[in-house]
Amino acid sequence: MLSVFARLLLTVTALSPVLLTYGFTLFGSDAGLAALFIIGAVFLAFLCVELLQKSEDGLEEVSVDIQSVEAADRENIAFLLLYISPLFTGSVLDLNWDIWLPVLLVFGAVVATGYNYHFSPLLGVFRWHAYKVSTKGGITYVLLTKRQLRRALGKVTVRQLTEYVLIEFKR
Repeated sequence: MLSVFARLLLTVTALSPVLLTYGFTLFGSDAGLAALFIIGAVFLAFLCVELLQKSEDGLEEVSVDIQSVEAADRENIAFLLLYISPLFTGSVLDLNWDIWLPVLLVFGAVVATGYNYHFSPLLGVFRWHAYKVSTKGGITYVLLTKRQLRRALGKVTVRQLTEYVLIEFKR
């Protein structure tokens, strides 16, 4: 399983599109800050890819017997609203950062300490899909895979990111 630090980093990478949106919003008024935000967004996307690669190489494979499958990435709309929120202001510099910064920190902490970070649209950009799957033993997990699942899979070899999040790297 991923360490708490790695889970926190994976959660932070979900904010990459926020930085990208802020960067494009700022481009006309402060090109330097815009460039910094865009570079930060690209760095976070790169970090996400690296974390997934390290997970593929470093996490132990386990076999699970999947009995049912249900789409689990419907909550992306909440992230989308967070990502496009800067577009509703005249300028990103006009945002009340005394409010926004704590909100973003609390949001990140809640997502990182729960089991919600698999809803990252950044994972969707990299063609990962999230599914709620139930095993033969009655345990429900979230499965991240690049496959589009339409039926239960039976026995599948996966890696365990967290207590209740599995990831499938190869078919």
